[in-house]
Amino acid sequence: MYHKSRIDSLYDLISGDEDARVCKDIPDSACNHQPHNFFTYLGANLLGKVADEIASARLVLPWLLGVLGTPAVFIGFLVPIREAGVLVPQLAVAAYIRAMAIRKWVWVAGAALSAVALLLMGLAGVFLEGTTAGWAVIATLVLFSLARGLCSVAAKDVLGKAVSKSRRGRLMGLATSAAGVATLAIGLFVEFQARGDGDQLLVAGLLLLAAAMWVPAIGLFAAIREAPGATRGGGNALTEALRHLALLRTDAVFRRYVIGRIWLLAVALAAPFYVLLAQSRTSGEVSGLGLLMIAGAIAASVSAPLWGWLGDHSSRRVMAAAAALAGVLGIGTWALADTPWLDHGYVHAAIFLVLNVAHSGVRLGRKVYLVDLGSQDNRAAMVAVSNTVIGIAMLGAGAVGLLADRVGTAEVILVLGVLSLVAAAYALRLPEVSD
Repeated sequence: MYHKSRIDSLYDLISGDEDARVCKDIPDSACNHQPHNFFTYLGANLLGKVADEIASARLVLPWLLGVLGTPAVFIGFLVPIREAGVLVPQLAVAAYIRAMAIRKWVWVAGAALSAVALLLMGLAGVFLEGTTAGWAVIATLVLFSLARGLCSVAAKDVLGKAVSKSRRGRLMGLATSAAGVATLAIGLFVEFQARGDGDQLLVAGLLLLAAAMWVPAIGLFAAIREAPGATRGGGNALTEALRHLALLRTDAVFRRYVIGRIWLLAVALAAPFYVLLAQSRTSGEVSGLGLLMIAGAIAASVSAPLWGWLGDHSSRRVMAAAAALAGVLGIGTWALADTPWLDHGYVHAAIFLVLNVAHSGVRLGRKVYLVDLGSQDNRAAMVAVSNTVIGIAMLGAGAVGLLADRVGTAEVILVLGVLSLVAAAYALRLPEVSD
């Protein structure tokens, strides 16, 4: 008589399969391996998500560079490099990865490079300071972003071959929820157990912890039992993007969407400067970093369902509302810059929470709008063109850090706040594409 293993029983409990295992859109040879693949992929994905959060270019890296006395121009490029760097492999090497029958090793290679990059970044935080530290962190962030791009491309393919279609959302939801809890716990530790004046070693230690988390993630992902996949039919996304650039000329609504997305970069670029402001006004106490981590984790968990529901009704209004929220927040923060209100860490945590809620809304709104705007025939081309243009624009926009060195952090927040309001007004003028 067949007895279920514990992993089979746990999988059936989570998936609700009971006696009939669902195997949709995966190779027949992978069906019996689903419980094993589900949990190995879940573990690797969870560890990667937590590592990404505690090495955040929006929070931890700007805090570290602030502690190290790095000029603000370096801090301005953190988010652009992190975001644009991920796009490069997705656009340029997806076709080459498609030519590989087994693709989990691409993820493993990307994860190993991610660990090396974060290890070097953490060591730079321990031994370097000032401009030298800035260059070291930027260089290792480039490597990290490219490596994460490799992981992103391979992860989607492996997930599609290893886990049934009707179980993938459940897996990603579990990973996201667990990562949020883990990030919150780390933030609580930093807040309540690691009080100090900036504590350079503790912040650098977060990067070393993130590097270490990739080691078990590599082991888990390598253990996935992946069936060989098709090796033909994949196109080079970068080539496709260049070939379809004419969409910007021929499709007026798509062109307006891309312009609107460029305006919305003001929301994405703002977070590191809020972090710098919090650090400067709270004497750089590392407990302030813990508060911001807690705020970010809470914002991610509470805002996504609300924005998702609103996005189904009108994605352009979600973009507009989220950008307007970021704009009002930026102007309000600037207005309070010379008051005692900003001397309290909890005020900065509340500000950062609102900013993350706004950023979450912008991200969701623009994604839903593009999906609703495109059709089965042109959606892939629109995504490739949009990502290419935005990647280039984001790298150029990173120079906003020069302004912070000249006029001050609060003034940069004001400028980005005003630009966010412009983005909100522009988004409202986009045609409605939601049902």
